[in-house]
Amino acid sequence: MRFFIPFTTLIILTILLEGSNVMSNIPVSNGYESESTIKLPPPKTDGNTSVEKALFNRRSYREYKTEHLGIEEISQLLWAAQGITGEGLLRTAPSAGALYALNLYLAVGEVKGIPEGFYKYDPFKHGLNKISAEDIRAKISEAALSQSCLSSGKAFIIITGIYERISKKYDERGIRYTHIEVGHAVQNIYLQSVPLNIGTVIVGAFRDEEIQKVLNLPAEEIPFAIMPLGKIKCK
Repeated sequence: MRFFIPFTTLIILTILLEGSNVMSNIPVSNGYESESTIKLPPPKTDGNTSVEKALFNRRSYREYKTEHLGIEEISQLLWAAQGITGEGLLRTAPSAGALYALNLYLAVGEVKGIPEGFYKYDPFKHGLNKISAEDIRAKISEAALSQSCLSSGKAFIIITGIYERISKKYDERGIRYTHIEVGHAVQNIYLQSVPLNIGTVIVGAFRDEEIQKVLNLPAEEIPFAIMPLGKIKCK
């Protein structure tokens, strides 16, 4: 015996099943979107420090206090470097053709609200996607010639880029544009660190292949800069 289900009933069942699948993929909101994704606090878009004051007080710091950083501070710094700011998904740092060659990673050791581990910043969700639970700061430091500024950093921001994202439109000129974009992001981190009383410095001396291996980057993704972060020890 054959059973026939009316066409309208099939449509209703399909909608219900698809809806249940969608609902099952919605993460629980408890500060974490999932076990591997951390939702960062909303960034502040107004403050008491003028651009002129931030420029005047911007410095490179290589020694940091022993106290932990906080998730709010990390949130603000990542947003300053690559956060979404408006329609068309434009960001805080300019990019040639709005093609955005850069990726931001975060190596965490001592940050309140963020478990130690290795993360990739998601500017679209303003969150951290967990790559590993390992604190890889020591490995990064070794690949970066064991520079003293890395020894006391509570977290590292690592800036990488993929030339193809821009060179597909601008050919070889895209390489230059990518390097310019790195400079924009780095300066934004520097300026945002001033009102937060956080010290940082750009580290460009490291063994590229070793950093790529530590971060498990694909061949086309190039590491450009490491920025250790910590509370300013002295002024």
